[in-house]
Amino acid sequence: MTQVLSFEHVSKKYVRYDDRPQSFMEAFISRWRARQVRPHSDFWVVRDLSFTLSSGQALGFIGANGSGKSTILKLAAQIVEPTSGCVSLNGRVGALLEVGVGFHLDLTGRENIYLSGAIIGLNRSEMNRRFDDIVAFSGVEDFIDMPVRHYSSGMLVRLGFSVATSVDPDILLVDEVLAVGDYAFHHRCLERIAQLQSNGTAILYVSHNLEEVRGICDHVIWLHNAQVEYAGAPDRVVRAYINHNLQSRDLEVSELGDTQHRGRKLGSGELVIKNCVPLDERGDPVESVANGETLVLRVDYDVLQPLTNVVFGVSIYSEDGVRIVTADSEAYQDQRVGSGLSIYLTFPDLPLRSGMYEISVAAHDPTSEQYRPYAHHHRTYELTVTAGGKEQEAVVRIPYQWSQMPRVVEYQR
Repeated sequence: MTQVLSFEHVSKKYVRYDDRPQSFMEAFISRWRARQVRPHSDFWVVRDLSFTLSSGQALGFIGANGSGKSTILKLAAQIVEPTSGCVSLNGRVGALLEVGVGFHLDLTGRENIYLSGAIIGLNRSEMNRRFDDIVAFSGVEDFIDMPVRHYSSGMLVRLGFSVATSVDPDILLVDEVLAVGDYAFHHRCLERIAQLQSNGTAILYVSHNLEEVRGICDHVIWLHNAQVEYAGAPDRVVRAYINHNLQSRDLEVSELGDTQHRGRKLGSGELVIKNCVPLDERGDPVESVANGETLVLRVDYDVLQPLTNVVFGVSIYSEDGVRIVTADSEAYQDQRVGSGLSIYLTFPDLPLRSGMYEISVAAHDPTSEQYRPYAHHHRTYELTVTAGGKEQEAVVRIPYQWSQMPRVVEYQR
């Protein structure tokens, strides 16, 4: 694999002046005091960062706002120079760093496409070959001859991403801006990124969407206070970062689940959920139940520390993540909790349409001001519902009745 980017002990600092002029007059006077040393402080955005990136690899950066993620992309694109260290870039760059960055607002979308190509060294004939694909992918055909200052932020991202990924980049730099686009375009962007990576493009990816980072990247770096806090395989780094953010609530993630949060397990640990088992009305474990029949969910758990306030909750989700049913035990009179016990939730007449469902199970402290689960298993257990005596079309069947009465006539005074 060809190395396309390397950072060697790179640091970047800015100077922050403490007496910033508040008016034009103050700024004018300060020019006459240029020889005087203004009070200032150094603000380090990146400190002693080293890594290499080769063709076909995807490296992700995560961290809180202000931790240096976007600055690293600007250093990689050579938009800014490092204060110390060396940044080596080998290849053509496709960059999507900010909404509308690189576009001239007074030029049309068409003119900006050709301008972007010229900046990276592509002549007009080469851009002519790419033009139709760029416009088609961006979906802004009806506005391509309109000045981009009239584009929405979503339209700018569409056109910017389409240009950046259509010029055969050796390395693609992507910041959080993809979050501006709509869901359908966002999904297409992720597919395009995967295609580029399979064709050998290196990816440098910055996002607050941790599941997206897990799905795209081979390696992840967590930045904290301008320095590397942890680096390694995506799951390990993301779990460490999430647990760091959950410390204030005394929670910890034990399993991340998939990129749709299915199977994620977290909690404070005083209580452990062992299993959730579907049963029929006789109490026998089943893999499926027909709608209209009785469904019993048995939740097995162990208590590791004495607890006085526990509420169990169960939610049933459709396969596409829509929460259909929620039930909790807050009104349940028997509040005993202890190891070796199981709690049962019964649906006497299951009202769900046939299909596949996912079940979340949790136990939490109802006296806490914010949600603080002892244990929470999110969309971890599966349930199959089959058609009963009469199949229903709606997702949930709600009891109802019809009646007919003489019309009530209201007279106006």
